[in-house]
Amino acid sequence: MAKKDTTHIKITRVRSGIGSKQNHRETLRSLGLKKIGDSVVRENDAVTQGMVRTVSHMITVEEA
Repeated sequence: MAKKDTTHIKITRVRSGIGSKQNHRETLRSLGLKKIGDSVVRENDAVTQGMVRTVSHMITVEEA
C-alpha cells in the first residue's frame, strides 16, 4: 500500500494573545504555540487551514 503524499506547513507565532478573543488564544494553544517565536510543523489539512485562518493575524505560515 503506497503512502499518501501530504504537504506540511510551518507555523510560527509572531504576535501576543493579550487583548485578543478567547477563541483566538485557545486556537493558538491547540496549534501548540505557547510563546512568541514558537514554531510547529503541521500537516496541511482542512482542520489546520481553519485554525490558521482564525489566527492569521498572529502567525506566519510557510511550506515545510
